[in-house]
Amino acid sequence: MRNIVILISGGGSNMQALVRAAQRQQWEPRLGGRIAAVISNKADAPGLVFARAQGIATAVLAHQGFATREAFDTALMALIDGYAGMQPPLVVLAGFMRILTPTFVAHYAGRLLNIHPSLLPAFPGLHTHQRAIDAGCQFAGATVHLVTAELDHGPILAQAIVPILPGDSAAALAARVLSQEHLIYPRAVAQLLQTP
Repeated sequence: MRNIVILISGGGSNMQALVRAAQRQQWEPRLGGRIAAVISNKADAPGLVFARAQGIATAVLAHQGFATREAFDTALMALIDGYAGMQPPLVVLAGFMRILTPTFVAHYAGRLLNIHPSLLPAFPGLHTHQRAIDAGCQFAGATVHLVTAELDHGPILAQAIVPILPGDSAAALAARVLSQEHLIYPRAVAQLLQTP
């Protein structure tokens, strides 16, 4: 059994999409994958309420209680690994608003996923939708990728393309991209579970 640990900082809409896909597609009996825990760095993250309602273990590790980013990441690794089970866990970032240290990334190399709201390598970082509009792009989208030490880089596992419409606002574009994120993220995780 491959345990999946999802990290969130807020509402966790991508986490919710993953949980629903795991239930609907029966990941546990079919793919040997189980969402074992949802961890947040914020105690008031609304996504924790959803996870608990689904019977998923939750934990909070507030980054403010740590003197350094390295100290927080070390504690986070210990917490995640506590949910590992028989195999090293698959760690899925779903709106986890922390830049992770190279040590953390190396610890979960090949098992750490992120979704980014742009067609990487275009527009890494923040404000991706407005930047795509301002650049005159005809298309935007989302990318699922393995995390490396370089922010918003790493091997691409899946992408979805969304047209930028005349007069689009960043908010309208973000909503259309998010609906595609909810489709491609579960698909990418399921494919990874099938990879030996």
